Amino acid sequence: QVQLVESGGGLVQPGESLELSCTASGFDLDYYSLGWFRRGPMGREGVACLHGPSGSRRYTDPVRGRFTISRERGKNTVHLRMTNLKADDTATYHCTTFTEGCSQWAFDYWGRGTQVRVAS
Repeated sequence: QVQLVESGGGLVQPGESLELSCTASGFDLDYYSLGWFRRGPMGREGVACLHGPSGSRRYTDPVRGRFTISRERGKNTVHLRMTNLKADDTATYHCTTFTEGCSQWAFDYWGRGTQVRVAS
């Protein structure tokens, strides 16, 4: 059974940085993809995806250049480094697996989420 556990959310001011982490069990990142989606006022949005076999990454346009997804070497753990945070980034961030790799924002399993709030 796949289980995903997130950590690292919190309250920050605009322009600041935050890092989220996700550890997966019952899942092998060497063969699949892992990443994040967020739930905000506008609904659910795919944020970042890391394709385990190739190491390739995909980001949604609003976060490209500000967010970086990375893998902890040899582990089923990914990190999402978020910089220059904006109020629009306020959401609950869920770690997720993907049904079609990183080619589509199609989510399979996800964790309970961690809240990120960006406010002055």
